[in-house]
Amino acid sequence: METLCGLDCNGCGLKDSCGGCVETNGRPFEGSCMIAVCANNKGCENRGKCFDAPCKLKEQLTAEFRALGIEDMEEVTGLHALKGSFANLEYTLPNGRAVKFWEDNRIYIGHLLKKKNSDRFYGLVADENYLMVCEAGSDGSDAKIVVFKERR
Repeated sequence: METLCGLDCNGCGLKDSCGGCVETNGRPFEGSCMIAVCANNKGCENRGKCFDAPCKLKEQLTAEFRALGIEDMEEVTGLHALKGSFANLEYTLPNGRAVKFWEDNRIYIGHLLKKKNSDRFYGLVADENYLMVCEAGSDGSDAKIVVFKERR
């Protein structure tokens, strides 16, 4: 399966349902893909090779996550393509309202990291405009927002 960013999708369990990156012009699952947008950007130094070579977008997001200084979070060493439905947990706001922040069919950049000395995890998700870190159980239960901020 050919991709716009160079990511090897052959091992992905969702590859048969995404529609294909090239075939959908960077809109797998009929949603936008921030990685494909970057790969198609004429200013991207790794056009078509975002995951095969150093990528300014991934490097910038890694630096932004590290700069948050969350002490009990493992070090952010890499980020991955992430379908929104995996990151789109429901959060209860202080007013009791339940909300979701991400689009299920969009591809974001993120990662799952272990919380030190705990059985909980940190979920990292970013797009062009926002950066989010949440803390949750291994099954996504009891999700709490740690950081949600505008990137620009």
